[in-house]
Amino acid sequence: MTETQKNPLAESFNALSLIRFAFPSMVMMLFMGLYTIVDTIFVARFVNTNALSSVNIVCPVINLIVGLGTMLATGGSAVVAKKMGNGNTGEARSNFTLIVVAGAVIGLLITAAGLLFLDEIIWGLGASEILFPYCRDYLTIQLIFAAFNMMQVLYQNLFVTAGKPTLGLMLAVLAGIANIVFDYVFIVLLQMGIKGAAIGTGIGYMIPSIIGTIFFLMKRSELHFCKPNMDASVLLKSCSNGASELVSQCSIAVTTFLFNVTMMKLLGEDGVAAITVIIYSQFLLTTLYIGFSMGTAPVVSYNYGSGNVKQLKKTVRICFSFIAGIPIFVFLFSLFGGESIAKVFAENNRNVFEITKNGFSIFSFSFLFSGCNIFSSALFTALSNGKASAAISFLRTFGFITVFLLALPKFLKVTGVWLAVPLAELFTLMLTVYLLCRHRKQYHYF
Repeated sequence: MTETQKNPLAESFNALSLIRFAFPSMVMMLFMGLYTIVDTIFVARFVNTNALSSVNIVCPVINLIVGLGTMLATGGSAVVAKKMGNGNTGEARSNFTLIVVAGAVIGLLITAAGLLFLDEIIWGLGASEILFPYCRDYLTIQLIFAAFNMMQVLYQNLFVTAGKPTLGLMLAVLAGIANIVFDYVFIVLLQMGIKGAAIGTGIGYMIPSIIGTIFFLMKRSELHFCKPNMDASVLLKSCSNGASELVSQCSIAVTTFLFNVTMMKLLGEDGVAAITVIIYSQFLLTTLYIGFSMGTAPVVSYNYGSGNVKQLKKTVRICFSFIAGIPIFVFLFSLFGGESIAKVFAENNRNVFEITKNGFSIFSFSFLFSGCNIFSSALFTALSNGKASAAISFLRTFGFITVFLLALPKFLKVTGVWLAVPLAELFTLMLTVYLLCRHRKQYHYF
């Protein structure tokens, strides 16, 4: 059996085969974005826009859960893929098992701590008296499913590392369909309101978690569960490598909080509903960047670990060519489709519709710059350079946004809110170009 037959990451990729390899991850992320946004559409249209606002109020807690899972997943994936590239398959399996177990334990700890301090968390996130009951119902159920949320995030990345991206895609599609179906059953048919939305999402978490666990227990791939060595350094290395992803999600949590507080002050609950629509739409429209980065990162790690500089250069060149073109299409779709997106969410609330439509006309420019930033952060993670990756993620999702969000609304009011993200992405792009040039001799990707 040749190396390529044993491990798909060892293939000599060209542009078409690399995109084909990353395609399941791209579709998986796109589908996740679609069913996430469908979830909020059900809440907006079949409950009310106050319930939609409440989802965004408690969103920072969900960001924290996803951030911890993604940190372990991407950082651990780099560790595991590199060891597979070095031929240390047994050690890679042990590390993989340890990472998954750690993720499950962290999820259970979050459930316990979150339920213990539930009310304090909700008030601390800025909920108004009108929004508090919705927030409590939604967050309680989300916390109960926290461990499953962690697990499905881990498996999304580790299926790719195991050379099974198509399985990850199939499970994401299955989970998404289940979420949409249960949203309809719980929200529309059973009239369970925002509780129904949370339960539907939780069931969506469970499907890839349970099936993924069974798959890796059955030892159907080179990467599977085994008795792990309790090596704390592996977890520390994974956390260090994936720190940028945690930084990114925690930064999103903080900036979401700042967006909510600012819009609540400027425009009340309707303002929070409008920013909710745009934030969720942003996630949907950046899924192609995220999915492509997720799908190609293990290939980069493998070639870096195996010392195949020629294939590493070729892979990175293909990736940047792809990332250079897609943002134009995403920008145009957002710019000209923003009004239609706003109408889907807020057809029954004219004020929310107008606020959202006006926001899209400015916010859309962020998509021109975010693709390169997202991929470059993933590239440095794949190369085990957590510092460079974290710097990009921190500045694009927190540093620059916070500065602009705190300063611009004082002079430009709501327009300043919409400008914060495009300007943050533009300034981050300048840093990204600098870091790519600075490290090119170290990693030989150019």
